[in-house]
Amino acid sequence: MSELKIIECPRDAMQGLHEFIPTDYKAEYINRLLKVGFDTLDFGSFVSPKAIPQLRDTAEVLAKLDRGYSDTKLLAIVVNERGAKDALHFDEIDYLGFPFSISETFQQRNTNSSISESLKRLEAIKKRTDKKSKEMVVYLSMGFGNPYGDEWSPEVVIDWAHKMHDKLGVNIISLADTIGVSNPENIDLLFKNLIPALPNVEFGAHLHSSPMSRIEKIKAAWKAGCRRLDTAVQGFGGCPMADDELVGNMATENVIEFLEWKEVKHGLSLGAFGHAQEKALEIFPA
Repeated sequence: MSELKIIECPRDAMQGLHEFIPTDYKAEYINRLLKVGFDTLDFGSFVSPKAIPQLRDTAEVLAKLDRGYSDTKLLAIVVNERGAKDALHFDEIDYLGFPFSISETFQQRNTNSSISESLKRLEAIKKRTDKKSKEMVVYLSMGFGNPYGDEWSPEVVIDWAHKMHDKLGVNIISLADTIGVSNPENIDLLFKNLIPALPNVEFGAHLHSSPMSRIEKIKAAWKAGCRRLDTAVQGFGGCPMADDELVGNMATENVIEFLEWKEVKHGLSLGAFGHAQEKALEIFPA
């Protein structure tokens, strides 16, 4: 068994690209990722095609996936009850992910709803997933700070994590560094406070980073007890609001490098990973 859950995120890597990636290319890439041995693939989203045109073919991509003997689970992002209803039609999907920003400004920009409205949406979606025996992953976006001047502190993050678990029954919460402001200090502080306070919650980290600071962030998350990391091949993707083209997703190969250096079991096929990397270089702009 792997000692760290790696959640590979082709959805996050692709969604910001303006040039549409053909459905067959997406499916081939994700099929290669399915052979690597990741715990979960964040493979697509059921949102408005106007909002994320790149992922308007998520259902078509899903139909072309060959899970074969792969134990890798599939996660799809939704932002409202309609999207959740669409996603829950597919038995192949194991998790629904919901981006819940603790910044009022970003929640409006990202999902066109207020925090209070999003809380109601999340509650309704959680009821639907429970009926289908699916599980939710809530991403606390802007979890490490925000550029808008909205209230942020470790106490605010911890309070929202308690609300997610205690009131809604969410058992997987990922802290999302939307704009790349996490650092070893705030990573350590948050996870060392959250993990003991909510022992029944699986906490993850969705860290955006420049290449120079990736390893130090991985080390901090591991040392603080986080055992779930979101990654993307070569760090593709990220948030355009970071205002820094070097700030992308956490690079999968850097996480593998860290785990091998620490002699931590990861259970990944490095041959299959190399094969997936080759396809990534065809899809993503240099």
